[in-house]
Amino acid sequence: MNNKLLKHVNEDVSSNDSANPIFSDVMQTRLSRRSLLQSGTALGAAAALPVGMSLFSTDAKAGVFADDNIGKARQLGFSPVPFSSEDAVIVPKGYTAQAFYKWGDAVGIDGRMPEFKQDGSNTTQDQAVQAGMHHDGMAFFSLPLGSKNSKHGLLAMNHEYVDNGMLFKDGIADWDANKIRKSQNAMGVSVIEIRQDNNQEWQVVRPSAYARRITPHTPMRVSGPARGHDLMKTKADPRGEVILGTMQNCANGLTPWGTYLTCEENWADIFTTQGVPTAEEKRYGIGSKDEVYLWSEQDFRFDIGLTPNEPNRFGWVVEIDPYDPKSTPIKHTALGRIKHEGATVTIASDNRVVVYMGDDQVFEYIYKFISKNHYQPNNREANKRLLEEGTLYVARFDENGNGEWIPLIQGQGKLIAANGFADQGELLVKTRQAADTVGATKMDRPEWIAVDPYKNGSVYCTLTNNKDRGKDGKAGTDAANPRADNLFGHIIHWQEADRNPTALQFKWDILVLAGRHDTDDTRFKGNMAGAEFGSPDGLSFDHRGVLWIQTDVSTSTLNEKEYAGMGNNQMVATIPDSNEYRRFLTGPNGSEITGITFTPDNKTLFINIQHPGESRSGTADPANPKAISAWPDGESGGRPRSATVVITKDDGGLIGS
Repeated sequence: MNNKLLKHVNEDVSSNDSANPIFSDVMQTRLSRRSLLQSGTALGAAAALPVGMSLFSTDAKAGVFADDNIGKARQLGFSPVPFSSEDAVIVPKGYTAQAFYKWGDAVGIDGRMPEFKQDGSNTTQDQAVQAGMHHDGMAFFSLPLGSKNSKHGLLAMNHEYVDNGMLFKDGIADWDANKIRKSQNAMGVSVIEIRQDNNQEWQVVRPSAYARRITPHTPMRVSGPARGHDLMKTKADPRGEVILGTMQNCANGLTPWGTYLTCEENWADIFTTQGVPTAEEKRYGIGSKDEVYLWSEQDFRFDIGLTPNEPNRFGWVVEIDPYDPKSTPIKHTALGRIKHEGATVTIASDNRVVVYMGDDQVFEYIYKFISKNHYQPNNREANKRLLEEGTLYVARFDENGNGEWIPLIQGQGKLIAANGFADQGELLVKTRQAADTVGATKMDRPEWIAVDPYKNGSVYCTLTNNKDRGKDGKAGTDAANPRADNLFGHIIHWQEADRNPTALQFKWDILVLAGRHDTDDTRFKGNMAGAEFGSPDGLSFDHRGVLWIQTDVSTSTLNEKEYAGMGNNQMVATIPDSNEYRRFLTGPNGSEITGITFTPDNKTLFINIQHPGESRSGTADPANPKAISAWPDGESGGRPRSATVVITKDDGGLIGS
């Protein structure tokens, strides 16, 4: 998730002023359920916590995503890399990392393969069939459909945002409708075909019958309770059933029936409103000015004064079938309208589908959706409708280590017409307000969520940071968010009751407090063993049960004294039972590490390097785009480029072994 370029910077600004319980009066901050159960006493300061024992015992494999032929990892097998400020991707000895799908590379659509022009002069039409900017969440899909082929497949990936200083030769000079369309063509989703050749090197297959770009102009079907709702209708779509496009696509999800979930996150930053924003507009961060994207100046559907319902049509989870390039993506309103970071899918023992989601802004909430109908392993078409009906819940984390999933159902409790929820469609358009109303727990920027494939109902979520925690007029510390001025962030863990993902009660603990070892300031001290890290963002288990953590420390934050000497953003690995953290990768200057997916045999890892060369202002100088980074093309290139990186072990072994 990029949090630097936008006018509403998520780590610094919150629109959530609800009076939900924040447990500020708790006398002793509860930092670790593990420690409490081990000692039988109340907890002390963050720096003093013993961590490392698992609260929950291991059982048989739970997830549909674990590969039965690999086996659970018992220890990490690679030599950790040190902090680095080198303008490169650095991996452990015995591994190779190669950038192979970069912004501006041809997707392979219909034989149209324009080359990337290093001076930013590619046309609007070129960009429509080239890789978009700022790669983010992604997933690997084996070819053919239904196989576990690890040498041939599809990659679906998000392109989160655009930087005009990189995209155009002259930045925003002579701004016009054509530049707006090029900017829109640089956002959205790519689907590409990839194959490992006889030399074990990965290549993008071009042309490809599967190749596709999805942009803010691609028609989308609407499903769920908000389909056809008055709040979804516009002059261009009077039935409220077809939406043009998806944008600000951040993290993602992967379904067991072979579809891709892309998540609309900072969509509110592109809309502008005339005059003073309403309370509802403020709740989602819509302002009266947009000094970054400038789409509303000539694409009037992003001017709320002219199209007041258009913002209601963004902020959803979108399902895409990568195997069918002619299929229509679906916006699933049953999963709620928030700033979706990701949508992590698991299957309960009764075959209902559960989707976990974070709302990535300070003081926002964690959600889960439980489907009404059941997954059918041999009925893909029926499965593709599972996200259309079900119940959305929001999490409350109690100070005693218990938690509850609160249903967001119109007519129950305070979720009634008198409080602004006339029906379920309106409630889902106003998901944040509904969560406010039922008393959910305000979290420190909930981002990626990962479900342990070897432990039923064991779930982890990155809480990236929150420098506003404890400030005057803001929510104070609570048990689940125990640090004021939470610069480094933490990772929270919960175990669903009876190890059942559909349970409505859970127990929770804090897996780790990110931070430094060499400080006595409990706000900034980490309690991990091994690699230090800050601002955990991307989070994913591999097929061996190794948990991979990717960091997104903003460029400006890296210059703060607390981060001095910690190097560029990185990726670390841990086995949650061990509390050992090893640094596996460091990225180029100014970049974020994001997007993670493995082949089924766990022998190839794909990650994304986003916004290399990002400046403290977040916008590149068109006259000097390589001021901070020249990755991945080096000094011979014209500008840094986000790119997908493929990582393999030189001996052909399992990643992380």
